[in-house]
Amino acid sequence: MRRIVITIASTVAGVVLLFSYRTSTSSSMARSGSTTITAGSTDSSTDSSTDPGGGTNGSQTVTGSRANTRWGIVQVQIIVKDGKIASADTVQVPANNRRDVEINTVAVPILNSETVAAQSAKIDVVSGATVTSEGYTRSLQSAIDAAHLS
Repeated sequence: MRRIVITIASTVAGVVLLFSYRTSTSSSMARSGSTTITAGSTDSSTDSSTDPGGGTNGSQTVTGSRANTRWGIVQVQIIVKDGKIASADTVQVPANNRRDVEINTVAVPILNSETVAAQSAKIDVVSGATVTSEGYTRSLQSAIDAAHLS
């Protein structure tokens, strides 16, 4: 009889804990200090620089569309110089809890470097960050399209 009571109490406690666990929601954290420019537009007054020859080097910053994912919004910004992706970074990634931050702290730099290496949105998914990776590639592709890169 005592075992039955302990088993039932343990089961009830486990169910209560299970239902009280909070999962990530769709809110996200925007990084401070980033200039957000909508996809397809550039701001030559802040994003172009002058080369020693006196002309501009064709630099532009383009922000992709917001990709809604299961864990939150992912948005990518690329800097294009001379028709190539010079750098990529995220404007928004899910950061609703410690686990989101832990995953994206590792995944985002990998995705950024793969973007520059591949010069396209055809990059590998980061293991353990599949949802973020898929949102990243969707936003990245919209930025590439807006920058008129092939």
